Amino acid sequence: MNAEKRREIFLRFKAANPHPTTELEYSTPFELLVAVILSAQATDVSVNAATRMLYPVANTPEAMLDLGEEKLSRYIERIGLYKTKAKHVIKTCRILVEQYGGQVPNTREALEALPGVGRKTANVILNTAFGEPTIAVDTHIFRLANRINLAPGKTVLEVEKKLLKVIPKEFLHDAHHWLILHGRYVCQARKPKCAECLIRDLCEYKHKGG
Repeated sequence: MNAEKRREIFLRFKAANPHPTTELEYSTPFELLVAVILSAQATDVSVNAATRMLYPVANTPEAMLDLGEEKLSRYIERIGLYKTKAKHVIKTCRILVEQYGGQVPNTREALEALPGVGRKTANVILNTAFGEPTIAVDTHIFRLANRINLAPGKTVLEVEKKLLKVIPKEFLHDAHHWLILHGRYVCQARKPKCAECLIRDLCEYKHKGG
């Protein structure tokens, strides 16, 4: 895919959705961090349903530690892998309190050292909470980058590095959200909604539907 096409793709995304953001509900970096940890192999809808009940009770590392693992588990038990996630959240809260004064760190190295936080989660926090031009490659972005030939790659990291290289800098901050939303709602895994696609004429997918 050439640079002109890529630029036009993001111009259209921006025109259609000038200020994209995550569908996870949060009001602080800590709330976002917990929500992203909970969202692994779970839907944003299920995470939001849980955090709407949880955050009024505990929305700081200190309050979450006071709540404890057992009570936290009750709030998130409808989310997949909730027992493991409860452990990760409590351990993360302890580190935040003991090492960072209850604040979420804003470096990749510090974030990735937290339990339950990998590169993808760190990228979400850096981008959405701290405004850095990172791209968290989830299943939607990985599929989309390969399918439309935007930044093909065999691994998540390869796709991430390619996207950072080929997306025009002015679009990098919001690219993560545009691509996720497009993959989630339009360029879906089993049956992409090509007829509804605003970049259909720019896409290089060989099996486009009507």
